[in-house]
Amino acid sequence: MLGSATDRDTGRVAERSREASRAAATRLAHLVPGGAHTYARGEDQYPEGMAPVIVRGRGSRVEDVDGWSYIEYGSGLRSITLGHAHPGVVDAAVRAVRDGTGFVRPSILELEAAESLLSLLPSADMVKFTKNGSDATSAAVRLARAVTGRDVVAVCGDQPFFSTDDWFIGSTLMNAGIPAAVRELTVTFPFDDSDALAEVLDRHVDRIACIVLEAAGATEPSPGYLQAVRRLCDERGVLLVFDEMITGFRWANGGAQEVYAVEPDLSTFGKALGNGFAVSALAGKRRYMERGGYDHGEDRVFLLSTTHGAETSGLAAVKAVVGAYRDSPVVETMYGQGRRLRRGVLAAAAAADVADHVQVLGRDCNLVYATLDAEGQRSQPFRTLFLQELLRRGVLAPSFVVGAAHSDVDIDHTVEAVHEACLVYRKALDEGIERYLVGRPVRPVFRSR
Repeated sequence: MLGSATDRDTGRVAERSREASRAAATRLAHLVPGGAHTYARGEDQYPEGMAPVIVRGRGSRVEDVDGWSYIEYGSGLRSITLGHAHPGVVDAAVRAVRDGTGFVRPSILELEAAESLLSLLPSADMVKFTKNGSDATSAAVRLARAVTGRDVVAVCGDQPFFSTDDWFIGSTLMNAGIPAAVRELTVTFPFDDSDALAEVLDRHVDRIACIVLEAAGATEPSPGYLQAVRRLCDERGVLLVFDEMITGFRWANGGAQEVYAVEPDLSTFGKALGNGFAVSALAGKRRYMERGGYDHGEDRVFLLSTTHGAETSGLAAVKAVVGAYRDSPVVETMYGQGRRLRRGVLAAAAAADVADHVQVLGRDCNLVYATLDAEGQRSQPFRTLFLQELLRRGVLAPSFVVGAAHSDVDIDHTVEAVHEACLVYRKALDEGIERYLVGRPVRPVFRSR
């Protein structure tokens, strides 16, 4: 069942039954802190009583416990680029599982997956696999501190997330439990302002070990910005770490570093690397990465050493994903469908007279949207209303991030749903949102209470 019946004259939608999802969400909240194992998946990120609990996904669509089907965007927190349950990836992982998932010595898949990933990354000579992006990025920070002999980390404060570990979470509003001494070892800088970054480096001269940032996000870097960052790092003896969790396998086969032609010292990958399978990676220059081994004369770095870091299903998924990207135009398809969706959404918003209030931002392969109130300010209540109306019409869209599995039919249905949602949005602007929004607004993930 996809979508709900809509009365074109009134814009009213026949409400779906969501009792099973609501019951499951209540049980989750009782047993799992926050009701989900990732805060971004939490029920507080969706309209009250409308957050679906998923039972399966195929391609671009998911089905919830009530039996409703949705076109899903930002699938798997942007980890699904080939589509849910992609046959080539699933088959490779299943074959690996049948041969055993972990041994007391490396499996041949550790070699083959390393060769596959490094073949796409001219900036990297060595790689270490793990299960989540936080561990990979924290390992990059640890390595940078060891290489430079410095303690302070500079992170881009305009970008939302780098790690669950103390060095990063201490810099957010959700820093309860992080010692003050740890919080003081992380400083922030704004994106796309090389002068401000230089000022931060001057203020903490000879104390900063590394700069951690995404090369791009909802906004593109200005021409020359990343080159300036690279130059500042070289001049100050600071390592440059690119977090490519999102940009990797989405901006280009070789990630953002390929698109912008800037080589980081270290880079971290995850999400699309395994098309949803749990695998992440730290990749980098040999002269740095080898410090995590034993064939050198420096102090050894406890880089990454996890029981399940090289679990075979994830590594088999890496090989299959790299193969899919080499054999088919995955990235090009995402750009094309993203362009189609952007045009359609903007036209739908304009037709409903909310073009100044519903905005589409970001690169075509990584679209997000902004919802503005009558005064033109970012609005959580209006974001909630927009989500609410899309969910009623069979579209699960915390973002508009597409994958290669999104078809023209999916895009067309989404654009129609957006137009109908925008008609409600217009009424809410004119008559007051309280007449149309059901329940409390969604809330930011990073909040103190």
